[in-house]
Amino acid sequence: MNLSSRAKKYIIETICLLYIFLFVYASASKLLDFQHFRIELGQSPLLSAFANWISILVPAMELIICLLLIIPRFKLIGLFSSYGLMVMFTIYIYIILNYTSFVPCSCGGVLEKLDWKTHMIFNIFFVCLAILGIILFVGEIKINSYRFKIRKIIGLFTVVTLSSILAVVILFMLSENIIHYHNKLTRRFPQTPIEQQVVLDLKLNSFYIAGVDSLNIYLGNSTAPLLITTFTNQFIKKNEKMIDLDRKDLPFRGIRVSVKSPYFFAADGTVPCLFKGNIKDWKAKLMHKGGEYFTTMLAVDSLSVAVVANDSKTGDNVLGINSGAEMDKTFLNSGILHKQSDGVFDTDGFLLYSKDIDRIVYLYTYRNQYTITDRNLKITGNGTTIDTISRAKLNISQDKKHGVRQFSSPPLFVNKGSAVYANILFVNSAIPGRYENDRIWKEASIIDVYDLNDNSYLLSFCIYNLEGRRMKSFTVQNDNLYALIGTHIIRYKIDSKITSKYNKNKRNNLLAK
Repeated sequence: MNLSSRAKKYIIETICLLYIFLFVYASASKLLDFQHFRIELGQSPLLSAFANWISILVPAMELIICLLLIIPRFKLIGLFSSYGLMVMFTIYIYIILNYTSFVPCSCGGVLEKLDWKTHMIFNIFFVCLAILGIILFVGEIKINSYRFKIRKIIGLFTVVTLSSILAVVILFMLSENIIHYHNKLTRRFPQTPIEQQVVLDLKLNSFYIAGVDSLNIYLGNSTAPLLITTFTNQFIKKNEKMIDLDRKDLPFRGIRVSVKSPYFFAADGTVPCLFKGNIKDWKAKLMHKGGEYFTTMLAVDSLSVAVVANDSKTGDNVLGINSGAEMDKTFLNSGILHKQSDGVFDTDGFLLYSKDIDRIVYLYTYRNQYTITDRNLKITGNGTTIDTISRAKLNISQDKKHGVRQFSSPPLFVNKGSAVYANILFVNSAIPGRYENDRIWKEASIIDVYDLNDNSYLLSFCIYNLEGRRMKSFTVQNDNLYALIGTHIIRYKIDSKITSKYNKNKRNNLLAK
């Protein structure tokens, strides 16, 4: 049945009015809550890197198309523009659902209450409306050659469709590259990458995590330095033991314990000394005494301990390995920690070791850099976090009377804590990113996740405060994350968004360079 010109006109006008209502409502919703809209675009796995200008461009395009649909002489251009924009929205959702690592929240407007599959259906419906409107509109245009008119309309549809699809695909590819490798502090927060499972009140805030294995977690205590408390990963208390040192006559000032099951190490870098024992009886024998003083100690295996020591000649921080059957050999490599100013505060950081890839990782506290070495302290890689601060911002004064250096003003922290498991680096960042709500930074600690295989950023997640207290420290064991918050210890389950990235192959080509 052929439609009359009057009926076609009514249908075309109805389609235009529907598009005008959709775009006016959608653009107004975005502009009235612009900050929220821009934040949500910043969380999009497709558009994170371009959220700043896309948040302005999209509502502007929607309003311009409305004007084109209102003016009779530009109505066809408006219909094609409506079609192209809806194709872009549809392809965007298709990629979100099928080719991204997570599905973000919706972007506001009329579609805010719909799930992503319903978004897809909604968009396809409006794509079909645009096609119908264009066909009816072109059918009313008087052109001598009908075949020329058909070829022209097909050609226009082809160009607009391919251009719309390519625009979204190119944005996706560029955004992925920028976010993972050239990030300017734009974070992605996928839904529920961790889930809180077990909480235990330890009653004291002096505990620290001395070590963890597949079955147990070992807690040291800064006010009772030789006390070790062992819990199962379900936080059932197994035992509480006092470490028995075979030398108690040393001038201890701050013993710290590092457990590498079935062995443990107790050390005091101010003596300096190093004890080793077995967790079966918690008796420790003095294995090393003397040499450079050290500030940090981390067990690598039963025969090796990594340390951050003070160079006896310069006083600078250096990375070292204490190894051998009797722990009597110390090797220092002054070429690993990159000095920027004083060589002590500016190289302060976190010493980590991943058994699965057999690599030592050193993450700086006051800048966005980390270094990867093998157990012989040969550098195998360097990387940067997504934070933009590459030079430590420190004000340091020399107290000549007491012969010490100290901060003359509070330093700017970049990284507040870290953990590593397999090839995945977890960083507790101190620097807010773009498009992030200030409320999150008041209520939670932000953990950024990196893949050491290619030094790429993966995603971020929050560990929320408990009873007004922030997280003090954390560690990761397989799919469990343990965090100390105030007097509590909490176990979280890590989602496959992260665990699927684990690569435990020690022969990884990049790290083995």
